[in-house]
Amino acid sequence: MTKQRRLILEIIAQSKDHLTAEEIFLKARATMPSIAVGTVYRNLNVLCDQGFIGRISVINQPDRFDSKPDRHHHLICSRCGKIEDAPFDGIESYLQSQTEREITGYELNVFHLCEACRKAEQLENPENNPTEQKTDDIK
Repeated sequence: MTKQRRLILEIIAQSKDHLTAEEIFLKARATMPSIAVGTVYRNLNVLCDQGFIGRISVINQPDRFDSKPDRHHHLICSRCGKIEDAPFDGIESYLQSQTEREITGYELNVFHLCEACRKAEQLENPENNPTEQKTDDIK
């Protein structure tokens, strides 16, 4: 394995987030200033093809890369784009029972509002917050 590929793999493995190629490039450049963005993209493709990492594709967002190449699911914040692993155990057997077919592959991304965005939205729109009682309602 080349030193560039090893560095990229280490960056992904050490991250708690699902990084974009650009984020990986910036982290790699901090350690290896001569690395080119094209080298990062090529190595990400190779690492995905060889099964070392996973790729998360979301419409209208840059691909993100995952240190876990095995099949698993994601929660994606529809406001900020944050991606988290989701524990949907048993979904494959459920899909097979519903379709009565052998499932050979699938991708499951569930969109939601993350806790931080939900709180921010409540602060921005307090009139839409059903948990807070308005003072006008008290008589």
